Amino acid sequence: MGIVEWRAQLRRGEVSARELTETHLKRIAAVDPTIHAYLEVTAERARSDADRIDAARAAGADLPPLAGIPLAIKDNLCTQGIRTTCSSRMLESFVPPYESTVTGRLWEAGAVLLGKTNLDEFAMGSSTETSAFGPSRNPWDPERVPGGSSGGSAAAVAAGECMAALGSDTGGSIRQPASFCGVVGLKPTYGRVSRWGLVAFASSLDQVGPFTASVADAAEILQAIAGADPRDATCLKVPVPDYTAALHQPVKGLRVGLIRECFEQPGLDPAVKASVLAAAARLEALGCELVDVSCPRFDDGIATYYVIAPSEASANLARYDGVKYGFRAQTSEGGDSLATMTARSRAEGFGAEVQRRILIGTYALSAGYVDAFYRKAQQVRTLIRRDFDRAFEAVDVLLTPTSPTTAFRFGAHTNDPLAMYLADLLTIPVNLAGLPALSLPCGFDAEGLPIGLQLITGVLQEERLLQVAHAYEQDAQVMASRPAAALVA
Repeated sequence: MGIVEWRAQLRRGEVSARELTETHLKRIAAVDPTIHAYLEVTAERARSDADRIDAARAAGADLPPLAGIPLAIKDNLCTQGIRTTCSSRMLESFVPPYESTVTGRLWEAGAVLLGKTNLDEFAMGSSTETSAFGPSRNPWDPERVPGGSSGGSAAAVAAGECMAALGSDTGGSIRQPASFCGVVGLKPTYGRVSRWGLVAFASSLDQVGPFTASVADAAEILQAIAGADPRDATCLKVPVPDYTAALHQPVKGLRVGLIRECFEQPGLDPAVKASVLAAAARLEALGCELVDVSCPRFDDGIATYYVIAPSEASANLARYDGVKYGFRAQTSEGGDSLATMTARSRAEGFGAEVQRRILIGTYALSAGYVDAFYRKAQQVRTLIRRDFDRAFEAVDVLLTPTSPTTAFRFGAHTNDPLAMYLADLLTIPVNLAGLPALSLPCGFDAEGLPIGLQLITGVLQEERLLQVAHAYEQDAQVMASRPAAALVA
């Protein structure tokens, strides 16, 4: 059952928050030794949160919208008094003295914290393999990756280890793991949700969003976390609409654009293409009009992103110098200079992928190259945004596959970083344009692995996004036919 059903049962006294929490803690104990979705399980905090909700209900108090709902949080969101490691040795012992805006809003809404989930180190990766504490595994097939960087959050929802989870999306890090794990993943408009307390990777691209088992649950979580924040200068000062009310609006007459370039990719799995086109046909049967659209600069997204994102990462990660906080390497017997100590701390504290991106970004921003690379990438970013603007003059929502393939096996791209980067080929342009997008399940391949459908709308059009996604989800009933034997026992 979803959040609405649980909330109704809780208010009627048919189930307690403590019972719901214990059920999920037992599930974590049973399956997480295999899945490794969590880096830390906050069992006592969860029980305390749940007991507080039960006490309020017993006293007749009005319950908040997420009362008793057990959630997991990606471990790059600061949680006061609870370690926030970013899956890096650099922050292995960091305990934030403050709460991020989004997690604070969840606790105000009555949610229960089950723990912090695994991710690619500093959110840099597409498989969770770069985590300094070991990878998470896909619940559908533990020999395959759950995607990344928010792989732990996606796997936790897919394996029933929480009712919902938060992730962050810089180039597809919510939508791609949602596709691989067969759950719903929502990336809001840039600025719709506060980034205060999110450990920065690429500040102009990062956005926080939910993983859920249904579109309706995604609307519930977004309702709780969206809105202006005076502590985040990039957070938009606009009203937050009623996202749950948008779910039941009819979709008849809406124009759905199929981005031509996305369906012509040479690496697109035929099973993925067929499943996504079948989903488009279902929307057409619901009364939507399918329109062929072109975004000529879509294919430039990868090259553009891998200049801008590493450049911003090199600036953001410069603060980790072994002095103020974070990991500090052991000094030599005779003592080290500040430069030597900093270099050794970064070399030992950061993993290979993080070091690679810092070096790329530092090079792109260096004198003599900043115009040729970084400034040029920003110009192409503008062209990508204009392509989307033109597309939305003709359609209401865009439709693409979320990922070119289903979940790949561990080690498949370990020695080929470029192949790993291409896993986000279809999601990255959305981040460059700052648009909202959502991935939801639309079928399975021949091996029983989930396939994700990506929907994209214009700026601050999350209502439309949820409306179309919910209509498809309710009509297709995709998950009703999923191969149960594929899920971890």
